[in-house]
Amino acid sequence: MFKVFRFKPSKNNLKLKPFSFKRLLTLSPKIIKTLLYVILLMTFSAGAQTSEKEVIAEKGDGIYVLLRKHGLEPTENFRAFIKLNKDKLKPDNGLLIGKTYLLPLIKRDTVVTAKDISIKDSIPIILVSKPKDSIVVPEIETITNSLFGEKHKVFPKESETLKGAVYYLISGHGGPDPGAIETYAGKLISEDEYAYDVTLRLARKLLANGAKVYIIIKDKNDGIRDKRVLEVDYDEVYYPNHSISLNQKLRLRERTKVVNKLYLKHKGAYQRLIVTHIDSRSKGKNIDVFFYHHQKSKSGKKLAQNIHNTFKKKYAKHQPNRTYSGTVSSRSLYVIKNTLPAMVYIELGNIKNKKDQRRILNWENREALAKWFYEGLLVDFKERNN
Repeated sequence: MFKVFRFKPSKNNLKLKPFSFKRLLTLSPKIIKTLLYVILLMTFSAGAQTSEKEVIAEKGDGIYVLLRKHGLEPTENFRAFIKLNKDKLKPDNGLLIGKTYLLPLIKRDTVVTAKDISIKDSIPIILVSKPKDSIVVPEIETITNSLFGEKHKVFPKESETLKGAVYYLISGHGGPDPGAIETYAGKLISEDEYAYDVTLRLARKLLANGAKVYIIIKDKNDGIRDKRVLEVDYDEVYYPNHSISLNQKLRLRERTKVVNKLYLKHKGAYQRLIVTHIDSRSKGKNIDVFFYHHQKSKSGKKLAQNIHNTFKKKYAKHQPNRTYSGTVSSRSLYVIKNTLPAMVYIELGNIKNKKDQRRILNWENREALAKWFYEGLLVDFKERNN
């Protein structure tokens, strides 16, 4: 039998006396209503509480990848994730493999309302409204750039760390010239498509951290592509929207001229040029990412060394059983000799070698390459006055 205890005062003490459900009905509707309202309010308040879900970061995971993997929209949950895990992240907000992280969850807010409904015995009933879903995340600032494609065009502003820095990004070849080519799984793959994809990923990271970025060679249709085989096309243009010439010397002059013009516009600012290419050698030649700079440019050499040092540290951490053999050296290529900003010329690998193809064709590896380039550029920017 349902029993309720109530206090009955006496001269010496307060005694608890049980009484039956029948006696409950003798109480005034107002008292019953208040009692049931309090009980249900406490019950639903407890039910509304949630605890964050714990996940473990795996190799290749970044915040975007981890959030997408667990069904959360990165642009809406990025800041909330950082807030929950700020003590477990690297300085650049990177994840640690094997580390446990908390995910922002949807919190169910329960609204309780009370209404009297006349039914038999005239006992008031509490009606509880349906739960409302709301994602508990702070407002975040986002950046939109259509060049990154529909999936990646909107991304969160991460910081102002690179405010004042100006970067010029040139992906090798483009337009009528696809650069180095190879057949993979029966399909043609080309240097310009993969160099461009890495360049776009780097550009997005730089923009997210406050830099001004000029993408010199661009394709309005491609965007960042999360797939292995990138379709070859010939519709790239050079900044701001000019067709790329058929003649090789003219092509090099076009991109060099536009970079130098922009450099003079931003004279006095910290400015750097990053050129990305993919080499073509014999199929048996496996090469690590390596770097060129202008022979007489101290800033260019330091830039190349800072990125190179970042790669050495990353390989020591992620592939401790193999030696990273990438190099830094000077070379007299047209773009290196004739551009004004301090610059680094990067070769991502050998498009014909199967091991290098794993580095280049896997989109998560391309994302990692862009991130490592960013980290090296960040070191260089921070040391700009040294």
